[in-house]
Amino acid sequence: MKLHRLSRVKLPTGEKSLDSVKRSKAINSNERSRGQEILMEAQGYYSSGYRFRNERERNKRYTYGDQWGDVVCVDGKMMTEEEYIKMQGQVPLKNNLIRRLVRNVIGSYVNQGTEPRSTARDRDEQPQAETLNTLLEYVMQVNEMDEMYSFAMREFLISGMPVMRKWYGWNTALQKEDCWTSSVSPNMFVPDSNMRDPRGWDCQFVGEIHDVSRNELMTQFAKTPAEYARLDKIYSYAREVRSGNMTFEEFGFGDGSASADFLLPQDTTLCRVIEVWRKESKPRYRCHDWNTGELFLCDPKDYDAMVAAENAKRQAMAMRNGIPEDEIPYITAEWFMDSYWCYYYLSPFGDILAEGETPYKHKSHPYVFKPYPFVDGEIHSFVEDVIDPQRYINRNFITLDWIWRASAKGVLMIPEDCLNGQDPQDFADQWARFNGVIVYKPSKSGAVPNQISANSANVGIYEFLNYQLKSMEDISGVSAALQGKGSFAGESGSHAQMMIQQAATSLVDLFRSFNSFVIEGTRKDLKNIQQFYDEKRIHQIVGDKGVDLKGIKDLDFDVSVVQSPSSQQYKAWANDFLINLYNSKAFDIKTLLRVAKDLPYADALLQQLESQEAQMAQGQMPDSVSPEIMQQIQQQSNPQAMAMLQRAMGGQQPGGGSMV
Repeated sequence: MKLHRLSRVKLPTGEKSLDSVKRSKAINSNERSRGQEILMEAQGYYSSGYRFRNERERNKRYTYGDQWGDVVCVDGKMMTEEEYIKMQGQVPLKNNLIRRLVRNVIGSYVNQGTEPRSTARDRDEQPQAETLNTLLEYVMQVNEMDEMYSFAMREFLISGMPVMRKWYGWNTALQKEDCWTSSVSPNMFVPDSNMRDPRGWDCQFVGEIHDVSRNELMTQFAKTPAEYARLDKIYSYAREVRSGNMTFEEFGFGDGSASADFLLPQDTTLCRVIEVWRKESKPRYRCHDWNTGELFLCDPKDYDAMVAAENAKRQAMAMRNGIPEDEIPYITAEWFMDSYWCYYYLSPFGDILAEGETPYKHKSHPYVFKPYPFVDGEIHSFVEDVIDPQRYINRNFITLDWIWRASAKGVLMIPEDCLNGQDPQDFADQWARFNGVIVYKPSKSGAVPNQISANSANVGIYEFLNYQLKSMEDISGVSAALQGKGSFAGESGSHAQMMIQQAATSLVDLFRSFNSFVIEGTRKDLKNIQQFYDEKRIHQIVGDKGVDLKGIKDLDFDVSVVQSPSSQQYKAWANDFLINLYNSKAFDIKTLLRVAKDLPYADALLQQLESQEAQMAQGQMPDSVSPEIMQQIQQQSNPQAMAMLQRAMGGQQPGGGSMV
């Protein structure tokens, strides 16, 4: 009988047994065994998402034109619908309407002209919030977030779950350290299959599959020569193991576009790293400092220094100052089991490449994802709803094509005794030839050659096809008004805009859910900015404006999606607001030109006004607006800007000397 050490067969007692990480290390003294346990859990969650990934592949196929790729069983033989249609001598026609719907919805979202903004909870701290917004604009520009959000909306419509990763570090592609946003393929994402909250608040596990080159692997994880040698051994062996790699057909994806195997990449020259974030637990104290109102967490090992010693110090101070015992503002502490996020980077064999508690100030994982609609853990995307109408439309096109091809189209009927020994093909060629001449002896029956062209049978296909096209609009919510159709001669712009707004009502819930995805990602961006940007970096971006850096780092903010100041709707609203203030004599025309938006000629016109003022101060007759400026106004202005300026000038055309 083998005798084991007691420490290896018995759980440790006391505090260590309450810490899930320490308990796992105590049970699995071998690091690879502990990593394999985490890896098996991740693989279980990944396998649970098979149905979602399969549906996503189908939705993607239909969106991008492969609409006869579903597998059917014909006489016991499995084949695609396209193969079956070709077997029957038909052409697998299709009219892709799904992609047009997706483009229209993306266009409607982009045309809203919105962007995320932060607002300080304490209105006195709004100047710091504006500085934080300037930093956020910089981060969004560096990451090209306009394009990223359009891409995420496309994924949102096709699969129902866009995924992004918000992180801070060194970007090897751009050779720069900053706050970054990476797009994550849902095929490589490992979500918690036990989630039921559409906000993701009950998420306990997330992960991502990375396929990286050998150089990238060593750059990220090899910090010493020993670690380099260890990684070289692990992934040298991984590239040799290919027999356990499942084929894509076995996994269900015939085109090989999805991640077929959890452990090995499709390209075996790449190194697979599985990133895992999961909730761990350990005992902590929830502390409340009654003297400052601060709430904070304290580990048991720090309790004596942070709580007990401070309380003893306050007790001594109170005795010196004559403060009674019941009036001393002690730090109160409550013991509880805290749940926190830990990260693990694993090799396909369970080797732990890196691990630790979340380094982010937001105390969460770096991923942002939004399943929609999320009912009982199921996701049913926008594209999924319109696949069946699309299939019916394609079937109608094939049916119409078959009827047209089966109908008589210019068939030449020649009585046999009219041929007089001629070849029927020569007779037909002369019949179809320009100025052709056919000499024949009339038949005894008097029958003459005749050409037959029959119309296609009307079996209601056209009506059914129109019904399906209308049904697709009703199901998707993308009506003719939203696509810019259905207008009529003489229709006013306000009526057309009202029809578009009413048509977009069916997409309000879709956009609102996507906006919550944008808000969550922005919140993590702002937390990363607060955590990682130092004073020098902030001044490089916003300039030296007397920024309260401590206020920025400690700012408590809300995030909302609002109209972008760069959008035409916002500019029109702001200019109308300025015109109303100007009409009420709140400021002069020069102030209006300085602050009004979308007036490209404003600077030149402002200089002209200042020149007129200088001439009047010298007792000279002021010049009118120069022809060059007038030409610039006419070339660069839009009608709305010209109308605004005319209203500000009391109906006068630019050019008079009465603007001062």
